[in-house]
Amino acid sequence: MTQKHTTHLLMPSRPVGIVGYGAYVPRYRLPVSEVSRIWTGGAGGVPITEKSVPGLDEDTVTMSIEAARNALERAMIDPAGIRAVWVGSESHPYAVKPTSTIVAETLGVVPSTQAADFEFACKAGSEAMVAAFGLVGSEMAEYALAIGMDTAQAKPGDALEYTAAAGGAAYIIGPAEEALAVLEGAYSYVTDTPDFWRRAEQKYPEHGHRFTGGPAYFTHIKGAVSVLLDETGTTPDDYAYATFHQPNAKFPRRVAKELGFSAEQIEPGLLSPEIGNTYAGAALIGLSATLDIAKPGDRILMSSFGSGAGSDAFAFRVTEEIIPRRERALKTRDYIARRTEIDYAQYVRMRRKLAMR
Repeated sequence: MTQKHTTHLLMPSRPVGIVGYGAYVPRYRLPVSEVSRIWTGGAGGVPITEKSVPGLDEDTVTMSIEAARNALERAMIDPAGIRAVWVGSESHPYAVKPTSTIVAETLGVVPSTQAADFEFACKAGSEAMVAAFGLVGSEMAEYALAIGMDTAQAKPGDALEYTAAAGGAAYIIGPAEEALAVLEGAYSYVTDTPDFWRRAEQKYPEHGHRFTGGPAYFTHIKGAVSVLLDETGTTPDDYAYATFHQPNAKFPRRVAKELGFSAEQIEPGLLSPEIGNTYAGAALIGLSATLDIAKPGDRILMSSFGSGAGSDAFAFRVTEEIIPRRERALKTRDYIARRTEIDYAQYVRMRRKLAMR
């Protein structure tokens, strides 16, 4: 009896891919030198240049809708054909009331759809993508929408406040023959590594400081990407681009180098120096920026990271469909270019950090 080869890859029954994508970044920017000025008197370095901040009328719902509308423009499909709307975030506006139903209603997807909110720290968005690939790949749906979006919270004066930002991206998953980027393989690597958490009723998250690097971020991304490369029979040289979760500017550069990717391969998707860590949207918005410049035939590798902890790694091959469709909506860097600088006092007001008791 012939023994069947066991693979750890997550592969759908039918070929699938990304048929539409879109990003959103709010226009407000807080220079992180402002955070340093307030809390350390300007002493010491800063991990990034500035970070995006949502306006008073923005939250995970409104930003998800904006990104999803861009994805629909590129997909050129009837919203009613979407059979799942999944929103991954750390900052859903309601504790009990789904973000996904509001997004689905606004887009005109309801009522014949499935909707759910995903949570897995910074990989909640890529987790939704894995589920969407599975749903479409099993032929239970023709299209599914996966979103990673965050307003990102941080305790005043905490190290996270220097990078916690807002934004993300949306992806419509569909059949490979309609895709602008075909999925060639995916793999998830998960362990119980408590590097970052927030208990119920706790306003701000806690983190394990340096523990978040070695046993968390680097172990999981390297574990996920190594298996993906091995089981797809590819090497870093086979990819035109790679993008990783970016909590700061240092971590993605280091993990890329350790995995064998060059600075040139990761630079198009490395947005954290300009907008900060968009948490559930960080890896996804790096992918959207990369798709904005990729050419047909290019391979793209993406790996997320979520504290708690886990990584999802994906391999994509860009198709000819990328050329006409990406011009149908605003590109990622169009949003980054819309910049209004604010100071720390404005930031405190916008993030409602002052509470009356």
